[in-house]
Amino acid sequence: MIFGLGVIALQVACIVHLMRHGRNPMWLTALIFLPMISALAYLIVEILPGLQHNRHVRTVKAEAVSRLDPERELRAARSALDLADTGANRLRLADALVALRRSDEAVPLYREAAEMAPGAADARTQRKLAFALFETGATQEALDLLDATDAPLGQSEQDRTQLLRARALDHLGRKDEALDLYEDLVTRMPGEEARCRYAALLLDQGWENKARAVLEEVEARAKRLNRTQRAADAEMYRWAADTLRGLRALG
Repeated sequence: MIFGLGVIALQVACIVHLMRHGRNPMWLTALIFLPMISALAYLIVEILPGLQHNRHVRTVKAEAVSRLDPERELRAARSALDLADTGANRLRLADALVALRRSDEAVPLYREAAEMAPGAADARTQRKLAFALFETGATQEALDLLDATDAPLGQSEQDRTQLLRARALDHLGRKDEALDLYEDLVTRMPGEEARCRYAALLLDQGWENKARAVLEEVEARAKRLNRTQRAADAEMYRWAADTLRGLRALG
């Protein structure tokens, strides 16, 4: 009974997909008279290949691969560097190490890659080096490097750089400067990292009502996203929910 309903559901889904996407009408006859075999064939031939181009499907697939084999890119990057000792391959290896939270190993690779890369590429590498330095605790050096490096041209990269700057200022005790940067960043940056870090600093400085308003905005935005869309900022959403729950408990 359940198997039969499953076949019917798959058959109907395939027919709906066929009509919406204008696939070969010969499929319709097969789906009606040979429902199980033709539905499986349609799924393999017409639906699955199209999913490879779906951004959310690619994201889920990449996350699954990362969880099952987190060092896959690291091995590939080491192999590429063994084959060709170039700045680009050193940069790739450093990026892979940072992704695994091994920034201390990435720092010398970023320094070497920066020396080998000219112009704008060097500036991008310097910003990555600044992030790695920050992650290892060399906060002042990271901030000095950001100040000495040309600002990126694109708004998105400018905002990521300013987010790192705000985090560095916060760690160095320059709270007011960090708050000003966060307040500006939350008006533009996608995702919730800037908002959550802004809320955390507001709480640290005793601005509970203002922090609560920021966290309520994070909560409202989360409700408009599906599980896949929330995955990239999952830790931030959990922190925001837990912190907001605590604030509400206080009244």
